[in-house]
Amino acid sequence: MHIDQWLEAIPPLSVYLIVGLVIMTESLGIPLPGEIVLVSAALLSSQHHELSPLWVGVFASSGAIIGDSIGYMIGRKGGARLFAWAGRKFPKHFGPEHIAKAQDLFKRRGVWAVFFGRFIALLRILSGPLAGSLHMPYGRFLAANALGGIAWAGGTTAAIYYLGVVAEKWLSRFSWIGLVVALVAGLVISLIVKKRMTARTHTPEPEKEPANQES
Repeated sequence: MHIDQWLEAIPPLSVYLIVGLVIMTESLGIPLPGEIVLVSAALLSSQHHELSPLWVGVFASSGAIIGDSIGYMIGRKGGARLFAWAGRKFPKHFGPEHIAKAQDLFKRRGVWAVFFGRFIALLRILSGPLAGSLHMPYGRFLAANALGGIAWAGGTTAAIYYLGVVAEKWLSRFSWIGLVVALVAGLVISLIVKKRMTARTHTPEPEKEPANQES
């Protein structure tokens, strides 16, 4: 079962909580499909009126901010041990080369790395723990983290929601256009067939020549 089908089968409040929980857990440094869950929930909200895109964005933003803040605290207290453990468990995400590149970026860009890191899959996972392990001041981290989380979660939700609304309207119009075209085509074909059948019916058959009588 796909994520969107699974989300569609549960109550709206549970969808909000799942979106916030998955994104929060991802922000702790655990590789979960937070962006996929957010996109799926935002798309569902454009098709089901009982699911609010506003609350999807609010819970997603809250999960991002809270998760990154917890990740910051974990990274500040035991960043080296955390990255060593994560490198063994998830070498494709937290290998030594990945951590080294991310640390270099954070050292050079500071709070901008925290803000824009929310829009990049790997940095989204590493943002909090890395900032903590590098002892970035928490006030600066929190401001960049909050702005980045709101911009990412709110922007993604709004974009996918309105895209879904436009797509649904377009598909609805297309279906009506297709129906009208099919009806017109069927009517035209039936008229042509009827006209040909009528023409054949009224066309007199050629008279047969009488057989020559033997004299």
